[in-house]
Amino acid sequence: MQDLGINVLFQGTNFLRLLGGLWITMKIALISVGISVVLGIPLGMLMTLKNPVIKTLTRIYLEFVRIMPQLVLLFLVYFGLARAFQINLSGQLSAVIVFTLWGTAEMGDLVRGALISIPKHQYDSGAALGLTNLQIYLHIIIPQTLRRLVPPAINLTTRMIKTTSLVVLIGVVEVLKVGQQIIEGNRYTAPTAALWIYAVIFVLYFIVCYPISRLARRLEKRWKN
Repeated sequence: MQDLGINVLFQGTNFLRLLGGLWITMKIALISVGISVVLGIPLGMLMTLKNPVIKTLTRIYLEFVRIMPQLVLLFLVYFGLARAFQINLSGQLSAVIVFTLWGTAEMGDLVRGALISIPKHQYDSGAALGLTNLQIYLHIIIPQTLRRLVPPAINLTTRMIKTTSLVVLIGVVEVLKVGQQIIEGNRYTAPTAALWIYAVIFVLYFIVCYPISRLARRLEKRWKN
């Protein structure tokens, strides 16, 4: 066991440090997801409007965020904006800003797609029953929209959790960075420890993301029936 380097995981507080790094990863992802949901819902509603100006602006925003790699956005916010405008941004705050920009665009597009997928006759049927516009949305449109929206929104959450591994490149001490620190600290005494450290990081990501992905698939399957 010692030759394989697995003992490094249980030396001192190494494993607890990995769990602490995982918490930083989760915190960045969950804060970003929460803000993205709050901002993405009204953005998606704006995207359904026929106003050409609003439609163009939201489309430019969506395409910009999709085309630009998240790593470039991280560097742009953390190194570019901080130096250009003399703003003191921590790595975690920069990560939340970038992932919120990305998540809001993606969530907005999901909301737009869910809204426009509701057939027009659903609105007409509600009006024929004498329902007000508010009642139509509360009792007919929103429940159907949520069924279409929740599974892909949960999948977006898993994507954001996995993509947070990029923040290691702007100095955030999340789970991957902690793993690298442990490997560097034991590179002479346990040169093969990297295999075990990265394997544990893989398992931690799997433990977090797999149940979320399963939940999304289960909801999607149940609501299709």
